Amino acid sequence: MKKNSKAMEFTLREAGEYFDDHDIFDFGDVIEIKDFSFNIPKKKYVGLDEGLFEKIRDKAKKLRIKEETLIQSWLEEKVGRNY
Repeated sequence: MKKNSKAMEFTLREAGEYFDDHDIFDFGDVIEIKDFSFNIPKKKYVGLDEGLFEKIRDKAKKLRIKEETLIQSWLEEKVGRNY
């Protein structure tokens, strides 16, 4: 675990183990924030033929991107980005 004057860096496993025994409020400079909001875009999931999805997965793998990113890109090309 690395430590500097401003932050502690953890792997996910280290963070999990650390917070099994500690509370976030063990840190003196942590304050509770009561008013916040998120702007999370809604998503709609659709079913695809398994064979078609395998082809998409192979193409995405070759391009080194996620399947979702590839599909989103293709759909934006067809309907336009400002749908």
